Amino acid sequence: MKEIKTPKSGRARRALEKRAPKLVEEGKKTLILHGTKTSSVLNAVLADIYNLKKGTAVKFNRKNDNIRPFESGGETSLEFFSLKTDCSLFIFGSHSKKRPDNLVIGRCYDHHVYDLIEVGVENFRSMASFSYNRKITPKAGSKPLIAFIGEGFETVEELKHLKEVLLELLRGEEVENLNLTGLDHIYVCTALPSNRVFLTHCAVRLKKSGTTIPRIELVEVGPSMDLIVRRHRLPNETMEKAAKKKAPEKTKKKVKNVKGDALLGTLGRIYIPDQKVGDTALPNKAKGVKRERREAKVKDGAAGEHTSKKQKQDAE
Repeated sequence: MKEIKTPKSGRARRALEKRAPKLVEEGKKTLILHGTKTSSVLNAVLADIYNLKKGTAVKFNRKNDNIRPFESGGETSLEFFSLKTDCSLFIFGSHSKKRPDNLVIGRCYDHHVYDLIEVGVENFRSMASFSYNRKITPKAGSKPLIAFIGEGFETVEELKHLKEVLLELLRGEEVENLNLTGLDHIYVCTALPSNRVFLTHCAVRLKKSGTTIPRIELVEVGPSMDLIVRRHRLPNETMEKAAKKKAPEKTKKKVKNVKGDALLGTLGRIYIPDQKVGDTALPNKAKGVKRERREAKVKDGAAGEHTSKKQKQDAE
C-alpha cells in the first residue's frame, strides 16, 4: 500500500495548494524535452519555442532515453516529469532516419498523457535569421493573436486536432479584458495540401491611415516552419469525459434590502421600529429637568413676593 505523505512545513503546504485543482485554472506551463538523438535544426526549433514561451516553459537539456511516445510504457517518465514540473503541455523533439526532425506535441490531464500529435519540421527559419527594426519586437508576456487559414482545419481530422493543440500551446493565459494596443504579435497558421501547415510568427505594426482606425502591417519576425502531420492519438472517452467536466457555478446569494446605483454605488435600506418618544420615562436625575425646576421655583418665588407687597400696600 502506497504511503500518503502530508506536508510538514508551511512552504510545502503552500506548494501543494498552488498545484491543487482550481475552479479557474491559471496559465498552462510547457515542458520541452530532447530525445535520444536530435539534430541542429531541431535544437534551434526547441530553443526558439522556449524563447517565445519564456516564463511559462521549462526546458530540459539532457537526453531522455526512456521517453518513447506512442509506445506502451514509454510515457511513464514523461508523466513523472509533468508531475514534478507541474506542466500540462509538453514538446518532445527527436531525430531518426525514419522520422527526421520530429516533434511530438501533447497535453496532459491530471499528469497523465491526454493526447498526442506528431509533426515533422521542414523549411525552418530561426528568429535570428530575420532582419527587422528591433523596436517592433514583441514584448515578453504579451497576448498574441492566432489566425488559422484554410478549410483543412475544419474538414481534416488530423488538422483539427493540430489546431486544438496549437491553440493550447500558443494562446497563453486566458483573460477577460484586453487592451488592443498590447496586441503586438500574431501567429499565422496556413493549411496546405497533404496535411502540411505553414506556421509563421509576425509582429503587428500600426501605421497612420487618416482615420481613427490605424492601418495594420505584419512584419515577419520568426520563427517560421512547415509542419507535416505524421501521427496523432486522440484521448480515450473516459479521460475526455473527466477532462471536460465542469464544476457547478456558484450562484450569488441575494442580499436583502441592498441595491446598486450607477452614480451612488451600493445603497442599503434600514428598517427602524417606532421609537415612541412621548411614552418614554425620563430619569429623575436629568440635568435639563433640574434646571427647569430651579427656573420655575425662582419665577414662582418672585411672583409670590410681588403679590405680598401689593397686598400690604392695599391694606395701608
